[in-house]
Amino acid sequence: MNSDKTIHPPQTDIGPPRGQMRCGKHRGIIPPMVTPLADPDTLDLDGLERIIEHILAGGVNGLFVLGTTGEGPSLSYNLRREVIAATCRFVNKRVPVYVAVTDTAYAETLSLGRYAADYGADFLVLATPYYYVAAGSDLLQYTEQAVRELPLPVFLYNIPSLTKAHFSYDIVRRSLDWPNCVGLKDSSCDVLGFHKMKRTIASRSDFSLLVGPEEILAETVMLGADGGVNGGANLFPSLYVETFEAADAQDARKAVELQGRILDISDSIYGHGQSGGTIIQGLKCALACLGLCKDVMAQPFPPLDREGRLAIHAELERLDLL
Repeated sequence: MNSDKTIHPPQTDIGPPRGQMRCGKHRGIIPPMVTPLADPDTLDLDGLERIIEHILAGGVNGLFVLGTTGEGPSLSYNLRREVIAATCRFVNKRVPVYVAVTDTAYAETLSLGRYAADYGADFLVLATPYYYVAAGSDLLQYTEQAVRELPLPVFLYNIPSLTKAHFSYDIVRRSLDWPNCVGLKDSSCDVLGFHKMKRTIASRSDFSLLVGPEEILAETVMLGADGGVNGGANLFPSLYVETFEAADAQDARKAVELQGRILDISDSIYGHGQSGGTIIQGLKCALACLGLCKDVMAQPFPPLDREGRLAIHAELERLDLL
């Protein structure tokens, strides 16, 4: 596990103070970074640095690690910590770092959150518990306790397709009273629910609403979303930044044109393979074609086979994206 490159907690703060956005909206594109691997349980540090520099060069507003696109739940605890420490070191306070911390064991959620705070992360991201699914008052109690005990400002993370549960409108409404809760990342793909969520959080001006599915980035930003946490921004970050800026400026013509390019990427890259990891398999294969990292996946998913790799390479050439 790269024991010869041990990273220690920073001794001094570099750049803007931690938590710099507590009093303001989190806006723009915050890519959910893939985790580059040398093998299924070894971080590719060189690949990580290349991807970080590639993403930041696109003008993004933050970096989100260990989320769904980052295969966080599939990584060992040691590897998750190595990702956090190395990412914070490479980013060096140029943008805020967001860290997903949800685990099936509550103590591990708190432990990873404390580690992230010690190593320089800025915000934590908390999804609903999974495997044992909580709802109603049980989920409300869990969420309030976690937000209170975690050491950094917290984003809630709605992704019911994977956790089999979601933060209800009532829980989100209650979370507005928790000073340490600063926003919601919604990956539910529910546009009608998006409108209701916007009304739910309207009473708190500093509470941010970020949208995960890139296929509705322009639409939701034009309707009031504060930004996107979009996997494709690993590949072409400036495209997603430009799409956000056009939609935020209510430039419908430009936003629709740029959103069309994003849909081309989604249709071309994310549909290969035969498993639940097709989006990540496609992203990592495309990143390998761009020379940024290997296409090694964490278990249980393999990389795309030769046929899939050739197909993605051909799609990148067709889209003039190589």
